[in-house]
Amino acid sequence: MTTGAHAAPPTQVAARVRDLTKTYGKGDAMVRALDGVTLDLVAGEFTAIMGPSGSGKSTLMHCCAALDTGTSGEVWIGDQELGGLKDKELTRLRRDEIGFVFQSFNLVPTLSAEENIVLPQSIARRKPDREWFDTVIETVGIRERLGHRPNQLSGGQQQRVAVARALVGRPTIVFADEPTGNLDSTSGAEVLDLLRRSARDHGQTIVMVTHDPVAASYTDRVVLLADGRIVDELRDPDRDSVLEMTKKHTPAAG
Repeated sequence: MTTGAHAAPPTQVAARVRDLTKTYGKGDAMVRALDGVTLDLVAGEFTAIMGPSGSGKSTLMHCCAALDTGTSGEVWIGDQELGGLKDKELTRLRRDEIGFVFQSFNLVPTLSAEENIVLPQSIARRKPDREWFDTVIETVGIRERLGHRPNQLSGGQQQRVAVARALVGRPTIVFADEPTGNLDSTSGAEVLDLLRRSARDHGQTIVMVTHDPVAASYTDRVVLLADGRIVDELRDPDRDSVLEMTKKHTPAAG
């Protein structure tokens, strides 16, 4: 279905990308990081964005999360088109509508786990919804660690704190950038299961950049990028089907 250039996306779509390009440099030195990407990110789904190094997956996520801007095209979060927002509106959008989980946790070392979780609300001078806060804490399973500082937590516990921080403000969409990249396989599986349950049990929309077929198997949908374009996608993935899809789009050596 085709819509007008400035028509708001339907409510069941949390984020929408339309013909998004991102270039760096000029002339012969120009690099096309994104080359006309069009994508709907469905509300309540857990989506993985995959692709080889340099495929554009991190650039796509950063443009969707209002951390970067495209050269042309449109990105919508809910009914807001990012290109039409002023700096103050973008700041509010990042604070209220977008959650972010980083590979490196990005916790404040001098704050307790609880203080880290509610930090975005504290900065905005808002009190968190205590009922939802309790739900998030139960979901991530760190209630007994709320008084601990990051250096008193394992890597897996730190990442669960970071996930809780992203969820507690009830954002429209959560972006996770290689969230298990610094974790062992057991801790990584716990965080991935947490993200999956956040989508399935609480209707949270989650988009994860990953290179790991096992991580991708936790999601509802895998989108594969190559050379800045979407080349394939897969629903209800498992490890083997993800490996098969990526292999199909990997150039043969020699």
